[in-house]
Amino acid sequence: MTTATASPAVLPTLRLGLARGWITYRSLLTTREGLFQTVFWNAVPLVVLILNRGSTLGDTGLSLSAALLPGILAIGLAFGVMGTAYSLSAEREDGTLLRAKAVPGGMSSYVVGLCVAAALDGLLSILIVLVPAMFIVPGVPVGDAVFWLGLAGWVALGLVACLPLGILVGSVIRSPRVIGGLGFLATIGLAMLSGLFFPVQVLWGWVQVAVQAFPVYWLGLGLRSSFLPPEAVAMEIGGSWRTLETIAVLGAWAAVGLLLGPVLLRRMARRESGSAVEARRQQALQRT
Repeated sequence: MTTATASPAVLPTLRLGLARGWITYRSLLTTREGLFQTVFWNAVPLVVLILNRGSTLGDTGLSLSAALLPGILAIGLAFGVMGTAYSLSAEREDGTLLRAKAVPGGMSSYVVGLCVAAALDGLLSILIVLVPAMFIVPGVPVGDAVFWLGLAGWVALGLVACLPLGILVGSVIRSPRVIGGLGFLATIGLAMLSGLFFPVQVLWGWVQVAVQAFPVYWLGLGLRSSFLPPEAVAMEIGGSWRTLETIAVLGAWAAVGLLLGPVLLRRMARRESGSAVEARRQQALQRT
């Protein structure tokens, strides 16, 4: 009896969350600022790929632009963490989270919408970079079905691993300005140290060990295994793509985010009140 009454309630929540996410992302793209940011931040990597299409990576003979492309796609997905965290923190500050809390099932649909908007942003970023890159970057195996299956799998696993972490970060860090500033720099720094743009073996041994604790390294490794030729594996730690380890680590991070994220989000939502939102509004007015 409980299952029969609880199951139908899931579908309206999902539908509402999907609609909310789509409306949120569509409204972002229809603003001049949102459209400019989407085009600009995805045009910069294309310029980098064009400038490096004739260069090779050391003595390997591998095109430098081909080596950079998987890392560019990986960092685009990694930024989804900060994007989700920033949206959650900002909407907590402006009272959106409080309004969602007041509606039955509102928190669940709110989280679904948040993840849908971030996933759409990440997928659009990948398309904007990948489609021109197929004509710019030499050696992309566009005619290989295994390549497309691998790419789809790593992108899906990367989203599942990264988006819940964004909820976790946004639940812990209260200020959207901290996430937008320090979070951006931290993501860039982690991407640089995770071998997305150069072989991680050139770094100190302890750094190589440390970055393997984060999903960004493994996401980049998985994407490189799909994009790069088999001989490129010699540039990786241990001379292996470590596919099973990559799936396990990304799955573990997804589990951590899915388990801890809702707990922290509920705790944060319980502390929300009209007086708390008004106090933050007054603080924002004082800053301006």
